[in-house]
Amino acid sequence: MTALNRMTIVAAAEVISSFRSHSDMELLEVQWGIAGRCSSSSKSSRVADLARIACEERIKVLTEGGKVDLSRALVEIAISAPQDHRGSAAWRKLVAGLRFDGFEICTAQSEANPEDYCQSGQTETSFHLVRMLPSGVPELDFREAESEVVLLLDRHGFDIAKGHLKHAVSAFSRGEWSSANGELRNFYESYLNEVAASLGYTGSGDSKAKRDYLGGLQPPFLLADYNEWNPNNQKPQYVQGLMSRMHPHGGHPGLSEEEDASFRLQVSLVTARLFLRRLDQRLSPSHA
Repeated sequence: MTALNRMTIVAAAEVISSFRSHSDMELLEVQWGIAGRCSSSSKSSRVADLARIACEERIKVLTEGGKVDLSRALVEIAISAPQDHRGSAAWRKLVAGLRFDGFEICTAQSEANPEDYCQSGQTETSFHLVRMLPSGVPELDFREAESEVVLLLDRHGFDIAKGHLKHAVSAFSRGEWSSANGELRNFYESYLNEVAASLGYTGSGDSKAKRDYLGGLQPPFLLADYNEWNPNNQKPQYVQGLMSRMHPHGGHPGLSEEEDASFRLQVSLVTARLFLRRLDQRLSPSHA
């Protein structure tokens, strides 16, 4: 298993091929001990072989920062791409994949080599990966969260919600932030509606009525003690608050669309896993 998902690794190889020549890539393969294993017939063939090796084999390679997984070495080179290569489809996939893996690309400014007279007084920009959240906490692994959520959606036959999640992740991976946000809103609303139906709701009310039903069940599904739901709409409640957060109105100058879409994807997956696990436990034979 690799710490990075396949989309991230393939995108990294594609980005590298966009600004490195065949000869450059061949030198990297020699440095990494995989010379002769990647096709040189075309850039796309070379990218495919390089990505496949990185995905399927646990190879440690030597880099300036020490020995790292080949997949990480690919990403480290890819994020150093020149500015004019940072708007491509491959770059957007790389950024989206890294965010889904729990990383973001950060920049650092440093003074140019003082011994280089030509660059005196100039600054250099470097790029590095930073974890968005603490490492080693399984509950914060969004790829794991997606896998478990999909499994639970399948188990309970929540096909509509699953379709919205699939479209959301696909749009996110393409860097289509608005589309991803819209599908995540639909996903959140749909699975709560389907949970209500699974637990006996038969009315014709809207989604708010179904959430109220989940809070008013005995025992309740949405927990007032945790401020997830409250019969008094004036009191703080997480479920309705998140619904409002997923349906903002108007522009938000200064907020990155990419940053906001990442937040929505992450909070949606973690919340869905919590509620779908709860449903699964409630409907299991031991709780019948």
